[in-house]
Amino acid sequence: MRPKAIDVKPLKDYKIEIKFNNGEIKILDIEPYFKFKIFKELKNEDNFYKVKISGLSIEWENGADICPDELYNNSKTIQEN
Repeated sequence: MRPKAIDVKPLKDYKIEIKFNNGEIKILDIEPYFKFKIFKELKNEDNFYKVKISGLSIEWENGADICPDELYNNSKTIQEN
């Protein structure tokens, strides 16, 4: 079973830090997602910084979200449990 995101913090350069319920902390670069229409709005830093936990994953106010599996598997570990 994949770990659940329990905290998210926006960082500089369109990266986010995600803490998972297994104790891992990972970083995900959002910039590659800008090729998708809904994520283009996040180029505006005011919009980007409004990320929050939503269910098993994360979401922005405009409805952009990332699949929980993709969030976990495509982010880089910076701290392990």
